[in-house]
Amino acid sequence: QVTLVESGGGLVQPGGSLKLSCVVSDFTKRLSNIAWFRQLPGRNREGVSCVTWSTGATAVDASVKDRFSMSRNNDENTAFLQMDNLRPEDTGVYYCAATIDKPSAWVRSRQCLSRQEYEQWGQGTQVVISS
Repeated sequence: QVTLVESGGGLVQPGGSLKLSCVVSDFTKRLSNIAWFRQLPGRNREGVSCVTWSTGATAVDASVKDRFSMSRNNDENTAFLQMDNLRPEDTGVYYCAATIDKPSAWVRSRQCLSRQEYEQWGQGTQVVISS
């Protein structure tokens, strides 16, 4: 099973940017998708973005689509979440997660942003947006 380690969280002012990283270790060829989730205070964990590892195709939740983007670097086994124009309501813990054996078209399905579909999780990185 893969191991995921997130980094890049921190405190930024509203309107600022952060780039989160998720390093994938114990890599397996069965890895098909990596996703970013977040847990905002008092709310359930929600999907933000996902990527098909082999193709780099991504999907981003409509609620953040104009501000967040996801990418991955195959050579570094790392997935990224670029977050721009951050707002106080983006404050929370951000997690990356991995799943295996999904078809490449799965990134276009709603399940790609569903937490129940992911088997492996990182420990999370805290993001605080405050002035």
